[in-house]
Amino acid sequence: MYKKIMVAVDGSASSKQALAEAVKMAVAADTHVSVVYVVDKSVLFTYAGRFDPHSLIEEIRDDGRKVLREAEQIIALAGAKGEGELVETETIGEDIAERLQRYVKECGIELAVVGTHGRRGIRRVLLGSVAERFVRGATCPVLLVRGDDGDVPASAAAA
Repeated sequence: MYKKIMVAVDGSASSKQALAEAVKMAVAADTHVSVVYVVDKSVLFTYAGRFDPHSLIEEIRDDGRKVLREAEQIIALAGAKGEGELVETETIGEDIAERLQRYVKECGIELAVVGTHGRRGIRRVLLGSVAERFVRGATCPVLLVRGDDGDVPASAAAA
């Protein structure tokens, strides 16, 4: 069985469902779960000149810390082992999926759990898919959890 599970979170319903699945697996197999939130610093270059880029990044970090605190509470309530970690993209060309792939390698993750919105057609073309890009370059098994558009009830996330 897997000893190190990583789950990527961003506060979305699909990432909450992915967290719920990772926690279930961690409890069942007495496994450690690392919850990862990626701060995409490439927004510094996207919004340069329109906003204070450092304030924007700090706001994203604050959002990430909030999402990670909630995830850690869910892990603790379930009686699982794990913690959250805020990581950041390093270069202009590194996207969220690539940063997650690097985290997997650096931390010896054996299973990655990633939520997906299940977009199709033009929405997928325009918005892209972090999950799809992650799977394409993954070096470990990946469990994709398709989310609903609505919010996940707290009872489902804590189960």
